[in-house]
Amino acid sequence: MSLFKTRDWWSTSVGEEEDFDHGCLCTANVDNDLGGCDKIIIGSFQGILRIYIPNSGNTNVVEDVAVEQAFKQPILQVEVGRFSSAADNLKLAVLHPRKLAVFNVSVISGTVEHGSQYQLTLLYEHILQRTAFNFCYGAFGGIQGKDFLCVQSMDGTVFIFEQESFAFSCFLPGALLPGPIKYISRHDTFVTTSSSWKVEAYRYQVLAVASETGSREETLNIKTGKKVIADWTFNIGEQGLDIAIVEYPDVSTSILILGEHSIFCLSDTGTLRFVNKLEYDPCCILPYASLSEKCINFLVGSHTKSLLVYQDVTLKWMAKMEFVPLQVQVANFKGLRAGIVTLSQSGHLKVMYLGTDPSVFVPPQVESRDINYATLDAEIARLMKHVKSKSANSVITPSLKTEDDLSINVHVSPNLDDISLASEVKLKEEKPVPSVTVRIQMKSRLVLEMVKLEIHCPWPLACNQSDFTLTEINPNMPSETFVAVFQRFSGLPSHMEIQISATYTSAMGGRRVTMTKAQLPARLVLKPVFPVKTAVHKLTIDTNRAAVNLNDIFPDLLGENADGQGAALAFQYVGAGPVVTLLASKTSQRYRLQSDSFESMCLPLQELVARLNSHFKKSDHSDFRITFDGPLPLQEYFELVDTHYNYRCNAHKCKEILAQRASQFRTIQKRLLTRFKDKTPAPLQHLDTLLEGTYRQILALTDAVNENWSAEQMTANNLSSGTSLLNLLLRLWADMTKEEVKVLDSTLSSVVNPSDDQVQEHRTGWEESVD
Repeated sequence: MSLFKTRDWWSTSVGEEEDFDHGCLCTANVDNDLGGCDKIIIGSFQGILRIYIPNSGNTNVVEDVAVEQAFKQPILQVEVGRFSSAADNLKLAVLHPRKLAVFNVSVISGTVEHGSQYQLTLLYEHILQRTAFNFCYGAFGGIQGKDFLCVQSMDGTVFIFEQESFAFSCFLPGALLPGPIKYISRHDTFVTTSSSWKVEAYRYQVLAVASETGSREETLNIKTGKKVIADWTFNIGEQGLDIAIVEYPDVSTSILILGEHSIFCLSDTGTLRFVNKLEYDPCCILPYASLSEKCINFLVGSHTKSLLVYQDVTLKWMAKMEFVPLQVQVANFKGLRAGIVTLSQSGHLKVMYLGTDPSVFVPPQVESRDINYATLDAEIARLMKHVKSKSANSVITPSLKTEDDLSINVHVSPNLDDISLASEVKLKEEKPVPSVTVRIQMKSRLVLEMVKLEIHCPWPLACNQSDFTLTEINPNMPSETFVAVFQRFSGLPSHMEIQISATYTSAMGGRRVTMTKAQLPARLVLKPVFPVKTAVHKLTIDTNRAAVNLNDIFPDLLGENADGQGAALAFQYVGAGPVVTLLASKTSQRYRLQSDSFESMCLPLQELVARLNSHFKKSDHSDFRITFDGPLPLQEYFELVDTHYNYRCNAHKCKEILAQRASQFRTIQKRLLTRFKDKTPAPLQHLDTLLEGTYRQILALTDAVNENWSAEQMTANNLSSGTSLLNLLLRLWADMTKEEVKVLDSTLSSVVNPSDDQVQEHRTGWEESVD
């Protein structure tokens, strides 16, 4: 219990419903003011950066905000240092999960009563290939007057940036969970805590030698390299929450480690100086300089809303606070020297100093320690009975609204467009590619502004415009949009379903998405042709009713077969695609599909099943069933899987060879440049020929990567069609229910997306996800 409480000098609430963590607070003279006054820099997980200039005499706290800027990514940590090679003044470094950015904060003097204007200018940024956790900075390698950056990722990788340039990266050995990391300039050493409850120190030169030299893409692979050995380790036996480095002229360099129940002080060589066992749960620590005594002074914030002042292991002062401090800093402001700056998790920011105001403390009422076990057992039995009665009729998932603010109605024209609206078609088709018009109507219950409408078509289909932005939708005037859907690329669609989604802002201010689906006509991608007698692949399905006339169930796909007997029809995919022949038996209750392409039978079989069910449903034959009794075409399906996987492996091999040739090309360039700069140039020794040959190999490999990616996209779509066909045959073969079909579709997914990132490595593909 504390007798005194802190005295508030300046306070504010940072944002609304924003979250903060350790590293989101920093105090420094970030604008390089000649007066030397510090500013408070705050970054939130919502991606908002703020810079405050506290002034106790200002009643309007809004005027103390110098900079407020929103970013698209959360802000994990902010620090101030000499991060620019072009200037020696202070710059601001902002760490995002996938980016490290460095800014310059400048002041533009004002000529009106509003005063000066602060400007935030981006100097440079580094895109991170791994999710970042925290970073530290310092004069790595003994460089004077400059600060380099060290970013630690979630998997224990450290990335070293020499200001604007990327230096190297390497794994810390045995890394499981990241911990706090600091830099000691005296020994050029990084200190961190590991998940094994140890303090570990690594020299900068050891990390540099252990890493692989090369470009950023090469070093980020980290497949090879020397083993990193710690300079020293110290077992603290508990999780390290924070690390603070004590580097003051009158005190020898020390390391303070804040644990869950203790504070450890180590020398810069890993020797224990003292340990302080705590009777409370600490949350933050900050050392500060002492002008008179050669001892270590530091502040500790606790979860009991207290701020404690220690001198080595002796508690010198304790003051009560109004919240749990997430981070504490000491800064100099105009009118207050050595002010204590604290930040809470919910965004309470205060500048305070230690005073002698008494803290009114009301001791809690002490409860009786006598326990009546019989009463507790009866209470537990009553509560368990109540829980069982509620859980039997409870709804785990929240119920959706019966009516949304926005509804979408989609109407697909049953007829194809008389004049095709297809554009940018990449098909080998002599006739115009057919198109169909889709009418999208949106109705709202209230006025909605800036509604974004998106239409998603399955490859190889496309529409003439895939996204719209509607400035306003009025309840009294529904909005209508027309789009034309057609086949743009050469390929086989696995389904004919389009998805329409609308994104808008509700009346409560939240973002909402409304989605609906619509079925496209099969004649958009299929055209009637004469039947083909022979084929490589054949499928036969059985029914419990006599075979119907195919002309009756396919009236829109007859073409030149309209005068036939209705026992045979054939469809060809648009763009000179494969031909699928459909036969109806005259003596049995069977239908046969045959084609030279296995995956091409997916869409005709889906259409046949759907139209047969619709035909007999209209005839009041509720017991109509379709079955498949033949052998499953597993061999044909496995060939599609192997082909798709081979293209994925080829893409990975081509990328590795391309990376090797690119590294070779850069090495040859460096050697040629060295010889050209030499005052007494030596013979080239055919380096120019080797450079030209490597360049041609890089061009050929680039073309091979592009061709392989196009082929992979085609095989992925064929595999998607083959998977849909196999799932349909399994459903007919086992007579599955709707719930069983959902389980099958989720287990053997027919969604096979090709990789959009041609250089992405170690990605999880379709084969790994269904294995």
